[in-house]
Parts: sequence; structure tokens; C-alpha cells
Amino acid sequence: MAERPTDPRPQPPSPVDFAHLNGWDRDWETYSDFDLPTYVGPTTFMNLPWITDPAELRARNVDVAIIGAPFDDAVSHRPGARFGPRAIREAQYTSGSIHSLQLGIEPFEVLTVVDAGDANIIPAWIERGHALIHRKVREVAETGAIPIVLGGDHSITWPSATAIAEVRRPGSIGIVHFDAHADTANDDWGVLAGHGTPMRRLIESGAVDGRNFVQVGLRGYWPPVETFEWMQAHGLRYHFMTEVEERGAEAVIDDAIAEALDGPDAIYLSLDIDVVDPGLAPGTGTPEPGGFLSRELLRAIRRIVGRVELAAMDIVEVAPPYDHAETTSMIANRAALEAISALAVKRQAGRTVRWRGSPDTERAAESPGAAEGPGAGAGRG
Repeated sequence: MAERPTDPRPQPPSPVDFAHLNGWDRDWETYSDFDLPTYVGPTTFMNLPWITDPAELRARNVDVAIIGAPFDDAVSHRPGARFGPRAIREAQYTSGSIHSLQLGIEPFEVLTVVDAGDANIIPAWIERGHALIHRKVREVAETGAIPIVLGGDHSITWPSATAIAEVRRPGSIGIVHFDAHADTANDDWGVLAGHGTPMRRLIESGAVDGRNFVQVGLRGYWPPVETFEWMQAHGLRYHFMTEVEERGAEAVIDDAIAEALDGPDAIYLSLDIDVVDPGLAPGTGTPEPGGFLSRELLRAIRRIVGRVELAAMDIVEVAPPYDHAETTSMIANRAALEAISALAVKRQAGRTVRWRGSPDTERAAESPGAAEGPGAGAGRG
């Protein structure tokens, strides 16, 4: 980069002290990056520390790590979800030590939460994208932190949930899947790794047992009948929006929890933002009228995370180009916060949050002094 020529002659001092004249030379209070407004400085989730090194995550005994998966090369309709992680991080209006009115807790004072950065994604290469998402989620999960993965199209659940299933073995995970669509197609126009196929890939690979897979919010006109026949043959359980309307969301969620935990040790929660009605969340790749209200979804997340052992979570299909008022991004941001706050309530009650490994896979690298108790200012890193 070319430099501008400088005048070599010394410049006389200004005859006027403008800083003093304007009152700018006072001893102004400054704030930490964590407490600055959300529009100042680099964009991380809730202004949390950006910690990408797994060794540092382990050394800090991180409880929850935000991961970005900016990938949408597998969409079948409207693209744009590659911009989802950044939009979800930006969709926040407060910073510092936040307080949940619903749960009565300051989550970042109880948990150590960081932003672990993004998977190393480049465009137009599905196989590589999935491989690097799998690698990123696995290396974070191996530290004991709970990954919350911000997508990205729904195909990212295949590598992400596979990584969690591998780390958790010999234990097993169940999946609670909020979505307007089943995403269990055999292929998208011959593509096996499309965003309409990840749940079938998970089950066919053996990473997840179909009998421990529960879907909530299905509606509309997809998938075709033969796909539901495959789901029934593999023991998948699902709840249509008509059931939510007739029985109420809480009754359906309670059934989904019991079904997903019928055998597994922990739950992977997968949230496609199109489960919310497009009148509230228009910024998504495949909008489907007739969905959840945002308050129903947020209450469901608190209910699930408060009752199960959460292994990981993903929030997918946020497509900011269609999100004219950022409402979709805000719902997604709040979904992550509700999960974090529910985890903080568990920690405050003395329950385990971080994963410490099974008896067969206890990791020698885990810090022996790690404590499950709360720590003041833990979310600040």
C-alpha cells in the first residue's frame, strides 16, 4: 500500500488546547469490551470472548461455546443462510451481565461462555464444508464445553450431530428436532448431502438411532408419502403442528422429551428457524405458514434444556437477505440465550452442565481443579 508523502518540517504546537476547551481532557470512565454497546468493536455472540483454540477452551473450563457454521451450499430453495451466524451474533441489543426475567438468573455470572469462532468454510464445496464443520464441533465438544452451533443450512446437522455422537460414546444421544420439514429425504435431486436429507444420513450412518429421533412442528406439503414410510420403518417419532394446536405446545414438548430420552443419555437439540411462523420469522430458506409463535418456541427450549442433559444445540436456516426487520435473527439469538440461561439455572441448582466424559473416556487433559460451582464474572472469559 502506497504511503502518502509527509512534510519533513516540524509543525508548531497548536496555540489552543482544544481538548481542554471542549471538555474532552476529563478523566473519562472507560469500559471493558464485554460491557461496551453491541455495535462497538468486533462482533461476537453477546460480546463474549473470541476463543478458538481448543487448548484454551479446556484451560478455561468453558461451559458453553458458540460455533459458527456459515455454510449454505446445500440449500434447495432460497440461499443466504451462510450469513446466518454473523446476523445471529449481531441481533442483540444488550451486553454485559444480562439478567433473564423468565428464569431469574444472570447466566454469564454463573457459566463460562465464549464464542469459539467459525468453522473454516469456503464456498461451493459441500464435502469440504461438512468435513470442517465436523472437525470444529468435535474439537470443541472434546474439551467438555457444550457447543451451540449457528448455521448455516440444515445439512450442517449431519456433521455436527455426528461429531457429538462420536465424542459421547459409549453413551448415546437422542435428537429433538424442531422443523416445519422432516429433512429425511433420500436425496435432493440426486444430492445425498442436501439440506433436506441430513436426518436420514444421521440415522443410516448409525450415528443416531431412529427410535431416539423426535420431530416437532411438521406441516405443509413436504416430504412425500414414501419418506414418511421410511421414517415409520426406522422408528422415528414426530408431532405435527395440528397436534400442537389441539393439545398445546407444552404437552407435546413433554412427550418429545420422554421419547427422545427413551434410551439415550443426552439430547442434541436441532432448531430450524422455519418452525416459527414466517409472519414472525420471514428470513429463512423454505418458509412454511402455520408455525409456532416465538414465545412458544422459547418456552419449549427452556423446558427441554431445563429437564435433559444437553449435549449440543444447533440453530439453522436463518437467511438474513430475506429478514427485512431482523426478526428472524433476533428469535435465533434469543433461542441460544434461552438455552444458556436454562443451563445456568441447572448449574446454580448444583447439577452438572459441562461434559466430563464417560468412565471409559475420561480425558487426562481435563484440568483436575475444574469445579462445577458458579464463578462471578465467568461469562467475561
